Amino acid sequence: MSNSYSASDLTLLEGLDAVRKRPGMYIGSTNYQGLMHCLWEIIDNAVDEALAGYCNQIEIFLNDDGSAEVSDNGRGVPVDIQKATKLTGVELVMTKLHAGGKFGDKAYASAGGLHGVGASVVNALSSRLDIRVKRDAKIYAMSFQRGVPGVFEAGSLDKASSSDKKDNEAFTAYKKSDNDRLKIVGETDKFATGTTIRFWPDRQIFPVSENFHLETLLTRARKTAFLVPGLKIVIHDLRDGASEKYEFLSNGGIRDFVEFLSKGESVTDIWQIQGKDTFTEISQTLDSAGHLRPEEVEKTVEVNIALQWTKGYETNILSFVNIIDTPFGGTHLAGFEAGLVKSFRKIIDAKSRTLKIKAKNFKVEKDDILAGLTSIITVRLSEPQFEGQTKEILGTPEVKGIVQKLVNQKLDEILNSNKRDTKPQVQALLEKVVGEVYARQQAKHQKEIARRKNALENSTLPAKLADCSSKEVENSELFIVEGDSALGTAKLARNSDYQALLPIRGKILNVEKAPISAMLSNAECSAIIQVIGAGSGKTFDINQARYSKIILMTDADVDGAHIRILLLTLFYRYMRPLIEHGRVYAAVPPLHRIELKKKTDNFVYTFSENELQEKLSELDKAGVAYKDDIQRYKGLGEMDADQLAETTMDRSMRTLRRITMRDATAAEEIFKLLMGDEVPPRKSFIIENASNLDREKIDV
Repeated sequence: MSNSYSASDLTLLEGLDAVRKRPGMYIGSTNYQGLMHCLWEIIDNAVDEALAGYCNQIEIFLNDDGSAEVSDNGRGVPVDIQKATKLTGVELVMTKLHAGGKFGDKAYASAGGLHGVGASVVNALSSRLDIRVKRDAKIYAMSFQRGVPGVFEAGSLDKASSSDKKDNEAFTAYKKSDNDRLKIVGETDKFATGTTIRFWPDRQIFPVSENFHLETLLTRARKTAFLVPGLKIVIHDLRDGASEKYEFLSNGGIRDFVEFLSKGESVTDIWQIQGKDTFTEISQTLDSAGHLRPEEVEKTVEVNIALQWTKGYETNILSFVNIIDTPFGGTHLAGFEAGLVKSFRKIIDAKSRTLKIKAKNFKVEKDDILAGLTSIITVRLSEPQFEGQTKEILGTPEVKGIVQKLVNQKLDEILNSNKRDTKPQVQALLEKVVGEVYARQQAKHQKEIARRKNALENSTLPAKLADCSSKEVENSELFIVEGDSALGTAKLARNSDYQALLPIRGKILNVEKAPISAMLSNAECSAIIQVIGAGSGKTFDINQARYSKIILMTDADVDGAHIRILLLTLFYRYMRPLIEHGRVYAAVPPLHRIELKKKTDNFVYTFSENELQEKLSELDKAGVAYKDDIQRYKGLGEMDADQLAETTMDRSMRTLRRITMRDATAAEEIFKLLMGDEVPPRKSFIIENASNLDREKIDV
């Protein structure tokens, strides 16, 4: 390497060469994500036409030859000559960086394709790009190879989407002296307008193994349809000989979006916060001579937020700027969260007596409020500041204060509302937030408690827990046992090395109807959470769980099934990862014992009435004698220790039923129906299913 360094070592990349040299600076990467970024740069231009009120349909084609096509019915890219460059509007926006209609507010008040590099960057990174524009009752067309305008040999310009077009045809670039580069290739209705762009990603840039990702496209198209009410987006996947079609259209906007995303039973209706405000900033604007001059301009920020809380603790917040997804948030999200915290702290402090808050160190934090929240946050403004070309974080500082102020004003009105339907929702929501505070504080307290090595001597664990001696979580089991009588038998039947017992008294709290604060103050629920040792709700950490298996051991009758459903609802609502990781089980105790005559192994157990009748019939046919007084267990406490161990607790002989998310979800739905607050659905269920009742199966 030479030590000399002179002007001859400097390189000037002109036009679109810089894009091809460093594509990652413009599209983030050259894998499928970069391909998708190119596609969305073109789609965003069409969406901006919809935002401006000139487009209501966008069609996207993923073609079998690797190309993608986007067609809209917007105004169409300008086809007249731009005076400064003497280029048509089409050639200008397709070949020049930082050229477009989005650097002022004349063509677009707000736009997703902000930087004016979208179409030209895609053009630079395409082995071929064709554009067609409908304007003034004419159809205009132009082609490019790697950003250079010219003519392909065989591909006909007068066809919008033709299989005979290829990106490897012979290509002739236009000379600087060539005029009429933008060709008129047909006529159309005088009211028909729009733009169609088809591009072939350049495989000198993108690996052949990388392709457009359909699921990513569908997800974002769905989001866009929600964010731009009335805009229809149609996607055609024509690859691999298929012809799949997907359509997205929403008239309800972000309210529909929240309804689509929200999972679980709602605590509140979908609330909406809308408004706008202005701020001033120094902006570089073009004067009459075409020169940039600093000028103080007033900008308007439009805010539209929809939000809903459910009984769960998952948080799902999506934020957008001019319909562009900002997955890492920014100043609009920061303002939203700050506004939430301020409003909730204010209302909870004012209602502390009603909410029965007595703890001195009680303080609502952001995560307490966000638990169970689904929200869509959208802001629109001209020339927003993003961090990076991929536009994942909004940086305009003034937006934070505007959003926070608006959230405070509108949310204070809702939280202090005296409307008949809103007031009980607010009360339930405040109780939920207060419960989340207690849950967080309890989780923090539990993390400060030594785990297994101190469990036996730790006074914070419930006294009724009969713990096991093993310190190995992977080998330990916790049996949640129904009743003290069953506990006594289970103590004799268990292996105390690795089997722990926690008794509960009858039916625990119905957490489906009770607020989280009531759940945490309930002795049985609190004991279960304490013993498992991993917290609850959003703070639950499965790595802190003290047992590898949680086994629900209840009587084999209707009451036992009811208790099991109540326990499952507790786990599903507040310790769901245990179910998701397959660590919750139901013991399967027998219902009957048949004593055989003249047999070494003289007992047979059955687990249902049908199984009993089948077994008796089988014994009769085989000529095996048995005693007539068949024992029916009314509860686990009626078994002796040997019987309980043999049938339900001994690892080598027992049967366990693993509880899956499907089981828990089904149980939750039935429980919500039969034990929830809504009476009419329960009445309808009973009436519709009364004819199916089998009286012989009723446990009396």
